[in-house]
Amino acid sequence: QVQLVESGGGLVQAGESLTLSCQFSGPTFNAYYMAWFRQAPGKERHFVAGITLMGGSTHYIDSVKGRFTISRDNAKGTVVLQMNSLSPADTAVYYCAASHGTNWRSGKYDYWGQGTRVTVSS
Repeated sequence: QVQLVESGGGLVQAGESLTLSCQFSGPTFNAYYMAWFRQAPGKERHFVAGITLMGGSTHYIDSVKGRFTISRDNAKGTVVLQMNSLSPADTAVYYCAASHGTNWRSGKYDYWGQGTRVTVSS
């Protein structure tokens, strides 16, 4: 039905930038709130950034505000996370997630990607 595939992860040095992409395959991409989560080694998976159905609103955790930018292209079915000024604290596996309609308000995500690894060295 729906498949999410992330790409763009890699190894970078502190201060550098990286762009992650998520390809949504399936019907009604614009019916989903899209988000990025990350899970650092030995820690729980947490929400990082999200964007509403038409891209009108975005949400970020405090630690990435001003550094990360989430965007979507509903014609292409893609979600992008632009990450600037990376630090070792950003090292994690990053996951793309989709939440149908207003499910995101209760923390429910219907689909997940396989993850892409980001490693930031100091």
